[in-house]
Amino acid sequence: MGALSATTRYTNHRFPVESITHAVWLYFQFCLRFRDGEELLCERGVVVTSEAIRKWCSKIDQQYANHLRRRRPRPGDKWDLDNMMLTIKDECPYV
Repeated sequence: MGALSATTRYTNHRFPVESITHAVWLYFQFCLRFRDGEELLCERGVVVTSEAIRKWCSKIDQQYANHLRRRRPRPGDKWDLDNMMLTIKDECPYV
């Protein structure tokens, strides 16, 4: 992911690594504000300030954000989503 190893990246934090990585993932993947990330984590039971999320995101380097953006689907990618047929007692009511 970056120049820092995982052990040095998450030292001296009082939150578990899973909470930190989820907050950073939310910020970089969905371009949320820090307060939005704070509210989403609060719904999961993690009480954290938006300032802490800002510090985590500045500590995790930009390479992580670039990695997430490369995995995001492109506008020209294929999306195969067709109509769904619902059958009730071997009958299709919408035909």
